[in-house]
Amino acid sequence: MENLRELTKNHVLGNPVRLAIMLYLLPRGRVLFKDILDVLEITPGNLDSHLKALERAGYIKIKKVFADRPRTAAEITEKGAEETGEYLKTLRNVLETV
Repeated sequence: MENLRELTKNHVLGNPVRLAIMLYLLPRGRVLFKDILDVLEITPGNLDSHLKALERAGYIKIKKVFADRPRTAAEITEKGAEETGEYLKTLRNVLETV
């Protein structure tokens, strides 16, 4: 039960869309906004809201990148990678006890 309580403490990653964003970013480091939209199939406004919540928590940085035109990218922070890893460990422990 202690592990279950630990999961509820992280309100940011407790949201399935935010967790999916972090899982997508974790192995990639930085991803374009459009790529996340395509993978998760959510609206731009919904994605923007979730990215801002992750940025406020210090889990990602939102940056403008310039290629053929300006684009928005999300980049995982060290804190975001660590917190996601810890959240997944706790989730795994909860699942093992069920």
